[in-house]
Amino acid sequence: MSAEIVQFVGQAGPYLTAALGAYGAGVLTRTENAAVDATANVGRRMLQSLWRRRDEQGRAELEAAVQDAAEEDGDGDAAAALRQQFRRALREDAELLRELVALLPAGAGQVTVTASGERSIAAQTIGTAITGDNTTLGP
Repeated sequence: MSAEIVQFVGQAGPYLTAALGAYGAGVLTRTENAAVDATANVGRRMLQSLWRRRDEQGRAELEAAVQDAAEEDGDGDAAAALRQQFRRALREDAELLRELVALLPAGAGQVTVTASGERSIAAQTIGTAITGDNTTLGP
């Protein structure tokens, strides 16, 4: 699987979760709701874009995955099954990936790390960080 697909599915996850939380299992057929936050509406548009591009069997599989994920809020397996639907579709349809990436707000998935002050450390991920005078690491 391409790194681009893996990265996109990771970025799309919060949008899909928000859409399911706001719209429930009806997310595939509901229209945008101005009272629902922008994150949920982006997720709804992603799910509907995927649904429109699927054949009858693909739509049924997506609907089942959405239903499970909506009913089993917080269930990692249900969420993973929905993400798998996206990965499979994106592997089969490069144009869909471009369409869905365009739905993400500018800067989505970008991380900004800032450190301020004496001996500050800033990192997105870190193993061991030590600041201070006369510090030793190890036995």
